[in-house]
Amino acid sequence: MKLLLFSPFIFLATLCSGNTGNQATDVNPPLDQTVPAGQETSNQQDTLTIAMTGDIMMGTTFPSNQLPPNEGRDIFSHTRDITLNANLAVGNLEGTLCDGGQTKKKPGPHCYAFRTPTSFGPRLTEAGYDFLSMANNHANDFGQFGIESTERTLDALGIKYSGISGRTRSAIVERDGVKYGLCAFGHNSYTLKHNDLTTVKAILDDLRPRCDILIVSFHGGAEGRTHTHLPKGHEFFLGEDRGDLRTFTHFCIDNGADVVYGHGPHVVRCMEVYKGRFIAYSLGNFCTPYGMNLTGVTGYAPVVEIKILDDGTFLEGQIHSFIQQKGKGPRRDDTHSVAKEIRSLTAADISGSVINISETGRITLKP
Repeated sequence: MKLLLFSPFIFLATLCSGNTGNQATDVNPPLDQTVPAGQETSNQQDTLTIAMTGDIMMGTTFPSNQLPPNEGRDIFSHTRDITLNANLAVGNLEGTLCDGGQTKKKPGPHCYAFRTPTSFGPRLTEAGYDFLSMANNHANDFGQFGIESTERTLDALGIKYSGISGRTRSAIVERDGVKYGLCAFGHNSYTLKHNDLTTVKAILDDLRPRCDILIVSFHGGAEGRTHTHLPKGHEFFLGEDRGDLRTFTHFCIDNGADVVYGHGPHVVRCMEVYKGRFIAYSLGNFCTPYGMNLTGVTGYAPVVEIKILDDGTFLEGQIHSFIQQKGKGPRRDDTHSVAKEIRSLTAADISGSVINISETGRITLKP
């Protein structure tokens, strides 16, 4: 159970003791706690906050040690107040948590096989994560050994997960009397696939009656700085069908999902509210201090925090802008360039959008 400080949307201006003083003040004001007319609620718990992030790979020991100092204790120092204070925090675990094993990938300058030591696992609980997707193209980097080690590590930490075909199809997290149903989909052969809408529907149909809020994660879309825009129809990359993401996300909401968040392109993409439910099409790289290109937009690392009613209806949100620094993780971006990028992409890619995104990242419904 997480400790909420005064309200879910009032944050500390400085980090906990132990920080070195290099954190800038959070200039984003707290979200308005006023519930829109006609949606009044009887108590604070009728509104919930969800914090979402993209790809997490805290460091790797393959093919050589590329690990942040201090066992990674500082990598979430600029972001953890947000994820800790939310009712629920979710992300994507891009890689494995294991201390050995073999990979079929060949070592070299362009080898992307990620093996984070299990000793780094506690950094995830210290940052407040409740659920992590494993439905991505790095969960199998060290085969069955890596998958099983990752699952054992997350189980020991009390962090739920899903997304690998034939293993855990979904999860339930209960916080403060609210049951959150979570599931994850990807495009690789060993994942639960977002292109398989029959399986998607079966999982959603199973989860919906067992939870209060249903959240879907997906790994999809073409990769890289030239793929920030959300196309219509299916995307193909490296010979793979990376999904028709507009159709998939709408299908999820049509079949009971309340929140859908995506990752995979290594860049941020647009956002949408569809039938009163929130969609983030890509949250990009979030905490990948080594092993990935972090220049320009590939270093954009938002924490997206939304406020919803207890029936899943979107109320408002905040894009907290962070930019990654090599070896350090996400660091605060006082210029709000990340929020401005998502604002621009949303204006370009979502016709008839029902939300406004301010230059500082505030997400509100249009009048």
